[in-house]
Amino acid sequence: MTSDATRRRAIGQILLLAAGLMVLTVISAGSVYLVNKAREDARWVVHTVESENQISFTQLQLRRAESAQRGFLLTLQPRFQTDFEEAASQLGPAITRLSQLVTDNPVQRRLLDQMVPLSNQRIDEFRQNIELARMRRLDAAAKIVREDIGRDAMNHIYDLAGQMRAEEDRQFALRTADADRSQTLAASMTGIGSGFVVVLAGISIFLVRRSLRAREDAEAQLRDYNLNLEATIDERTADLREANDEIQRFAYIVSHDLRSPLVNIMGFTSELEELRGDIFRRIAALGRATSASPPPMVAGEIEPVLDGEDKQLSQDFAEALGFIKSSIAKMDRLISAILNLTREGRRDFEPVRIETRELIAGIVATVAHQAAEAEAQIRVEPLPAIVSDRLALEQIFSNLIDNALKYLRPGVPGDITVRGRTKLGFAIFEIADNGRGIDPKDHQRIFDLFRRAGTQDKPGQGIGLAHVRTLVRRLGGTMSVASELHSGSTFTITLPINWAASKRNRDS
Repeated sequence: MTSDATRRRAIGQILLLAAGLMVLTVISAGSVYLVNKAREDARWVVHTVESENQISFTQLQLRRAESAQRGFLLTLQPRFQTDFEEAASQLGPAITRLSQLVTDNPVQRRLLDQMVPLSNQRIDEFRQNIELARMRRLDAAAKIVREDIGRDAMNHIYDLAGQMRAEEDRQFALRTADADRSQTLAASMTGIGSGFVVVLAGISIFLVRRSLRAREDAEAQLRDYNLNLEATIDERTADLREANDEIQRFAYIVSHDLRSPLVNIMGFTSELEELRGDIFRRIAALGRATSASPPPMVAGEIEPVLDGEDKQLSQDFAEALGFIKSSIAKMDRLISAILNLTREGRRDFEPVRIETRELIAGIVATVAHQAAEAEAQIRVEPLPAIVSDRLALEQIFSNLIDNALKYLRPGVPGDITVRGRTKLGFAIFEIADNGRGIDPKDHQRIFDLFRRAGTQDKPGQGIGLAHVRTLVRRLGGTMSVASELHSGSTFTITLPINWAASKRNRDS
């Protein structure tokens, strides 16, 4: 499968999941809304039933008061008066509660406003009749009852109560329909949501299975690629190893063969130097023979006494021979360095456990005299122990400490610190100094073979740091530098804590 097809499939899956999430969110929000609405509608239905019950309860208390009043008039028994007072006392709170229940309905409030004064009027009439009966004015009380003076008010109260009950019945029908509709919609929404969840789960299972199949195919293909890659790597590694061996042999042969003509050049240079002495002695002798007043010869003289052009010619000849001898010495050092590199490249690294602080302390002890002459102190902080090649580490740290001592700032006491720490299975070593520093534009240059940076006032061939970085890489690590001119330098080396001499490192 191409990368474009994989990308399109991934985008399609993301869009499908996003759409499913959006629909599920809408369904969930709709279900919550409809459930809440159904609950609210049901609450209003209960409210209607409660209002209707409260109307009946109010009407019942009024009838109870009327019946108690009639019973007292007929029997004059105190218990009827007690029943009347109880009914009258409950009528007020019943009307108050009914008023609270019908607050939301203007029609009910209007009817209740008409009912309240009539009910109070009837209670007052009942209480007046009871009072007349208690005062033994039974004829007056009986007359009021026989004439049924408050019947119209009572009928009006019953009529108002009937209208209120009818209004509540109408509200009950509406609210019951709304509640049924909300419950139906909520159930439908829940059913749709459940069905969509099932569909989405099926699609997800399909996508997951397809992805698993694609991953299995990719893993199988990757295994095939890995097998081919390992074979290719082994083949290329063998080629590189053979090429590296050829380069090392070539470098060794060339360096060895260059030394033979170099020895001849050095020999002929010595002969030229002796011949120079003979030539210029003869020139000096000829000059004295032709001179009117020849200068006296100095007994045992080595350098002939020359004048004018002959003297300048002798000095030029000597200077040319000095340049030749200096170049020969430099070339000899370079050839020796190349031979050392080829020998080091053929050496097999052997990993052993190394207490790096002890190793570096030994290196510091060997350069103690050099540090004392440079008025420099070398501080070695606690360092982690690692498994690596001892000789390679000695060469790495020796070179870096030697460079730190070599390139100190004149007139400034040297301060060199070696510190280390561990992180994620690696040991990180830092060699910091307060020396002359390195220009940032030369940070890469100093690691190139036969390349040097800064003022060339110290002996060297430009091989040390290149060799150090090669050793660090063979040990499976990295190397970097942080420095500014006149601000010192810090070389950072990162090495595996437990390094194993892999085939690649042995052959590199």
